[in-house]
Amino acid sequence: MMGESTKISVETTGKLENAMKVAFASKDMETVNAHFGGAKEFVVYNVSKDGYELNGVIKSDTSGLTGDDKTDFKVQCLEGINIMYVESIGGTAAAKVIRAGINPMKVPDPRRIEEILGELVEMINGNPPPWVKRIINMETKEDPRLARWAVE
Repeated sequence: MMGESTKISVETTGKLENAMKVAFASKDMETVNAHFGGAKEFVVYNVSKDGYELNGVIKSDTSGLTGDDKTDFKVQCLEGINIMYVESIGGTAAAKVIRAGINPMKVPDPRRIEEILGELVEMINGNPPPWVKRIINMETKEDPRLARWAVE
């Protein structure tokens, strides 16, 4: 639940063009501090070279489901997301996430979402890797696959 003190800021210059949809597994809507499997919700931001803005919150509570159904439900909830930040994620779940077109990113120690958003905007304005260029419709000829996530 979002508490009274939760502040989500928006830093943008208006309509964001070629924005990526980035989801963060969070227990408090301010910090990446949830495991993929245990995350009851993901806060989603649109991120582009011009800044970032809150897109919404995806509810992904799977307490009524078991086994593979949990992972499949979460992946369905995250449809349309380009990058997902989590505290941790298992190999099987990571493979399903990647097959759904989502790039999982591990943040082993809790980090403020705003800090990551700022770094993403900076990276897009600098020299983004080929897989990010593809998401934001920049020209690239390289394969955007994150091979390091394929085996775990």
